Amino acid sequence: MALRIPKAELPAELREILIKQLGSVPEPDEVLWNNPKIAQANQEFSATVGTWDAADTSLKTFAHMAVAAQIGCSWCLDINYFAAQNQNLDLTKASQVPRWRESEVFTPLEREVMEYAEAMTNTPPTVTDELSANLLGRLGPAALVEITVFIGFANLAARCNTAHGITSQGYSEACEIPLAARPATSDAASTA
Repeated sequence: MALRIPKAELPAELREILIKQLGSVPEPDEVLWNNPKIAQANQEFSATVGTWDAADTSLKTFAHMAVAAQIGCSWCLDINYFAAQNQNLDLTKASQVPRWRESEVFTPLEREVMEYAEAMTNTPPTVTDELSANLLGRLGPAALVEITVFIGFANLAARCNTAHGITSQGYSEACEIPLAARPATSDAASTA
């Protein structure tokens, strides 16, 4: 897939910061920079999201990856797997997120969070009272609100990247364990 919107030239200082942090400039930043107000707002919100700490980082990363796998955002899977390595998360688990339903490496709570992420991503959403109540009981209100908004943000990022034609940049190639492919068929509800 080719980019559907051309890359814009980022300010030199921002470009240098991104290269220092990630080794290359992320294509979503270059595409969004066609509208600097939106690009800056996105960067600010992303930075704020990164400071939230009511919910476990691995749960949020796995949720974002589950959203990305369901939507088909290879860029989000790529960067989140790379982030998992840099955050010292369990790479065996992170590598299996695209096939979490078949994999046996996840805890019941991790499975529920990924199920919740997929249910929020379905169109229309398929979150049930039971799933919400289970997570509320296990996580508490602050963490459940955080995970919910985090999943909403993951949907925004994944859907925008996919619509813009942005695909993997190879960040995950630095990881020791290959990222698993999503199964051809899934128990997840349709997103059409």
